[in-house]
Amino acid sequence: PRVPPAMGASITLMDAIEKQLGLKLDPIKVPLPVIMVDAVNQKPTDNLADIKKRLGEPEAPTEFEVADVKPTNPDFKRMGIQIQPGGRVNIAGATLKFLIEQAWNVTDEMLIGAPKWLEADRFDIVAKVSTTAGPGAGPQIDIDTLWTMLQSLIKDRFKLAAHMEERPVNAYTLVAVKPKLKKADPTSRTRFTEGPGADGKDPREKNPMLSRLVTCQNMTMAQFAEKLQSIAPGYIHTPVLDSTGLEGSWDFTLSFSAAGLDRIAANAGRGGGGPGNEGGGRGGESAGQISNNAPQASDPSGSVSLFEAIEKQLGLKLEKQKRNAQVLVIDHIEQKPTDN
Repeated sequence: PRVPPAMGASITLMDAIEKQLGLKLDPIKVPLPVIMVDAVNQKPTDNLADIKKRLGEPEAPTEFEVADVKPTNPDFKRMGIQIQPGGRVNIAGATLKFLIEQAWNVTDEMLIGAPKWLEADRFDIVAKVSTTAGPGAGPQIDIDTLWTMLQSLIKDRFKLAAHMEERPVNAYTLVAVKPKLKKADPTSRTRFTEGPGADGKDPREKNPMLSRLVTCQNMTMAQFAEKLQSIAPGYIHTPVLDSTGLEGSWDFTLSFSAAGLDRIAANAGRGGGGPGNEGGGRGGESAGQISNNAPQASDPSGSVSLFEAIEKQLGLKLEKQKRNAQVLVIDHIEQKPTDN
């Protein structure tokens, strides 16, 4: 039988034509029809409101079918969130302030009118979404769907009434310190991906605490600043402005620890931590209780915050400045939830 060539023994079309046929392909300039781009929008138009229905995809649930809400046993000192298969959620030892901040994606200073008990009283919540396919066959819930359903639960069981308004808050501006960026090939595609770059290097192999690794290709600093809120929502809650003054596009990778991962490691060292599959961040973040945007130094466990990673790996810096942003104002909330 014919043995296939070993990996790495492939031959290009150009070499094959020259070696096997004694011919050669020489590149020359010739006139050909080309496409001239007169205008194009980077952002596509919005999807149709019923697009999931038209595609036959199930709509993500917006509320729980049933939920058991009760005060946490004072002897239980941890906090955890567990999303189980089949649409069941277990939350243990969580303050209502933490849940509100995660569900509405706001920081401490973006939550206005919160009573003191909101960060003192802790609750356990066991809930599940509706299913007609039998036990364990419900829809799979992701972390963003969980926060949407918790909004409905908090409004219903704690009678939360709130509104959004614009107020000055601390926000981040990206500045250049000693840039360590590689100039991009302008003909390459602009993209952002999770995982290693073209060199295949993955720092997570040596340090698992670097739970996030992102690669940016042919990206301007303005595009990077705009994307930071979605790259690291556990750290960044408001839009980031670009003040680096760096022109052109760049290639770079960034590795950092999910927000709050340092505290999970510390709790694990003390025998703490919550239930398995703990999640606390939004988007790509997955950790226990979430950091409130304070730049932190490296943890002895090997944890590296987003702020330190940006400064040490990219030679850039996130600086706090006061800017207007949307905040959540609590008009009314009841300390005791309605009966189960």
